[in-house]
Amino acid sequence: MSFDLSPTPAQEHEARKWVIIVYVLQILSLFIGITSIIGIIINYIKLDDVRGTWLESHFRWQMRTFWFSLLWAVLGGLTFWFGVGIVVWIVAGIWGLYRIIKGAIYLYDGKTMYMNTLP
Repeated sequence: MSFDLSPTPAQEHEARKWVIIVYVLQILSLFIGITSIIGIIINYIKLDDVRGTWLESHFRWQMRTFWFSLLWAVLGGLTFWFGVGIVVWIVAGIWGLYRIIKGAIYLYDGKTMYMNTLP
């Protein structure tokens, strides 16, 4: 017996809205840091709704962007006193902006984010 797990158009539309909301929250986090925390919470809460769909790759992309951004922010903070932290923050900000823009463009084009594996 097999089950059809493909989402209905309405479910896909709803999931797509959440992906857009998280991208917006991530962009806003460049100005208001707390919004990225709201975004990652949404990712984890809504992950089951997108599992097995092309939108899951966007959720994974967003989640990895958050966690790696947090890592770079901490490393930048720890190395701030050595004069390296500001450079780390600038590079991390550009990297994060790149990932958000790329993800939003791929979402608009209806493409999945490339992922070797989806855990």
